[in-house]
Amino acid sequence: MKKRVLLLFLPIILYGENLKTLIELAEQKNDLVISKKYIEKSNEKNLLSKKSTYFPKLDAGAFYEKDTDANPLQPTDSYGAFAKVSYDIYDGSKRSSLIKSAKSTLTSSIYATKALKKSLALEITHTFFSIKTLESNLKAREEAQKTLKAQLERIKSFYEAKMATKDDVDRLQADFDTINYDMESIRFQILSLKSTLSLKTGVKVDNLDDSEFKKNIDDDILQLDTTKSLIAQKESIKQSANAIESYYYPNIRVEDSYTFYGYSGEDEFANSIGATPLDKQNILLLSLNFRVFDYGELRKAKESTILNSQAIDSQINYQIKEQDINYKLAKAKIKTEEIKIKSAKSALKAAKSAFETIEQKYDAGIVDYIVYLDALTKKTLALALYKESLNSLEEAYGAYYYYAGKDIKEELK
Repeated sequence: MKKRVLLLFLPIILYGENLKTLIELAEQKNDLVISKKYIEKSNEKNLLSKKSTYFPKLDAGAFYEKDTDANPLQPTDSYGAFAKVSYDIYDGSKRSSLIKSAKSTLTSSIYATKALKKSLALEITHTFFSIKTLESNLKAREEAQKTLKAQLERIKSFYEAKMATKDDVDRLQADFDTINYDMESIRFQILSLKSTLSLKTGVKVDNLDDSEFKKNIDDDILQLDTTKSLIAQKESIKQSANAIESYYYPNIRVEDSYTFYGYSGEDEFANSIGATPLDKQNILLLSLNFRVFDYGELRKAKESTILNSQAIDSQINYQIKEQDINYKLAKAKIKTEEIKIKSAKSALKAAKSAFETIEQKYDAGIVDYIVYLDALTKKTLALALYKESLNSLEEAYGAYYYYAGKDIKEELK
């Protein structure tokens, strides 16, 4: 029974995450993305509140008043309740401007969320393939370690048989310990990057499956969501400036209030002659209001808002230029990495062939240890560089798709 349970959970234990899965997890579980979504909801509620200003307002209330110096014909205590309906007939387009501003703010926050997701995807891509490169380096050194370990055991047996010197053993031991040191350093780097990946994805990352991008290059470049967010933010500020200007236009408002009154401490004589106060009252009010003079308060506030809009203009221009430069660099890096792969593959083939030949000569005692170690080191580095160039190509494609304005995860095979 215990064996069956172990087999049941074994696939879960061995399960690894690919790049697409990690990106999708980050979109759902990353705390910064969740924060952005709350901002979206907040802006959505703000828009609904601005739309509600087009509807009439209904207010209700109650009051109590005690007048200790009332004249003989007035009651000393009065109380009552009222209901008031009010509606702005015209407000200089303030409400429509505020609604447009709120809509643009919501649009900006939606694009900001998308931009964060894509930015996270690019960061995760970089971290993912950095880990893959380190794991390849670790594997190459593990293979070299096995070779060194076998040679160390061999030279020790020769030393015991008086066929090798203590120097030969010490040199091999030093190189074996050095490669162990390098491996431990790489393991810590992998652990560190996996911790970063866990923070960004919101889940614990242990094993990584292989992932590969589609290899499509075209000249289509879409505007980044960060730029779209800034454009929407600029529009929001522009509409806010219009709302400020609306205060200089007439504001026409209509109100209808209905009030019930009650009294205590009424004068008997006033009641006897019919001088009783109101028990209910309805008032219809139509008012016209506009700003005549405010020492330039609203004008300066609008100018301040316009300056903020111009500041965002500069940010938009910078981001467009930055995207264009990074897009071209990403395309150039792809070509560079493809050339590096060919060179690294050729170097690896030559290094493997050279090591096999030198290893045979070393075992036969034709070449010394220095030549053997040099060949082993070159083979190890050639293998690591080849794997690194493959991962760098995938990372370059990730950057290319990002700066082309595309969704990285949709470009994975």
